Amino acid sequence: MVSCSEQRADDERLHWQARIALGFERRNGRTALVLRRHQGPLRVQRPFYPEGDCCHVYLLHPPGGVVGGDRLSIDVETASDCQVVITTPGAGKFYRSVGQVAEQDIQLKVAEGATLEWLPQETIVYQGAQLNSGINVELSDSCAFIGWEIFALGRPAAGEEFNSGEINTRWSVRCNNDPVMNERLMVDARVWQAKWGLKRQTAFGSLLVWKAGDNSLQAVRDLISTQSGCAVTLLDDLLVCRAVASQTSEIRSFFEAVRKLVRQDLIGLEHCTPRIWAT
Repeated sequence: MVSCSEQRADDERLHWQARIALGFERRNGRTALVLRRHQGPLRVQRPFYPEGDCCHVYLLHPPGGVVGGDRLSIDVETASDCQVVITTPGAGKFYRSVGQVAEQDIQLKVAEGATLEWLPQETIVYQGAQLNSGINVELSDSCAFIGWEIFALGRPAAGEEFNSGEINTRWSVRCNNDPVMNERLMVDARVWQAKWGLKRQTAFGSLLVWKAGDNSLQAVRDLISTQSGCAVTLLDDLLVCRAVASQTSEIRSFFEAVRKLVRQDLIGLEHCTPRIWAT
C-alpha cells in the first residue's frame, strides 16, 4: 500500500514545481537584477535598459504550458529607488485537467521610492482547466505600481468555448501591512454563460495602479466614456480598472492606454512599450 506522503512525492516528481525569486537594487546609477534564484522551468533573460536606468526583465516558462498538478511560484522584491518592468514573451497557457488543480502564486514587494510594472501577457485557460491563481502585492507609501492580469477563456478561433473548468483568482494588496484590497473571483461555465456574469465574453482582466488620485480617475473615466465593457474605481490611492471583451486584444488596448495616461505622472517616464510585444 502506498502511503499519503509517498503519493505526494510521486505527484511532485510527475509535475513541475517551479519557483523563481528576483531581487533588484540600485547600483552604479541604475537598477540592477542582483538576485536570480530559480528551481524548475522558470527563467529570466538578461535585463534590458531601453529607458536608461529602468530595468526591463522578461520572465520565461520554457515548457510553454501548465497542466493540473503543476505549481508556479514567482517572488519579486525591489529595494528603494528601483525602477523595474517585468513582462513575458508570450501568453501563458493552462491546459485541460482530469481533476488536478494547477497553482500559480505571485508575490510582489515594492520598497519606498521604487516603481514596479507587472505586465505579463495574457493567460489562456483551456476548456476543462482547473486553475488557482493568486497575486499578493506589498506596497510602501511612496512607491509606484502598475500591474495587470488578463485571462482568455477557451480557444474561440478553434471553436472551443468554456463549458467546463474553473478559475479561482485572487488579488491581495497591502500598504505598510495595512489591507488596501482583497478580492476573490471564481469563474466556471455557469459564470461565463450568465447574464449577471461574463455573458459568454471570452476575455476579462484587472489593472491596478498605485499611487493614484482623482486626476487619474477622471482621465480614465474620460477614456472609457464611449466604450462598453470597461469600468474604473478608486480605492483610497489604488486605481482599479476592469474589462470584459470578446478578445484579449481589446483589453490589452484599454490597459495600455491607461498605462500611457498615468505613467509619466506616476513614474516620471514617457510611455515605453516592451519590445518583446512586437515579436
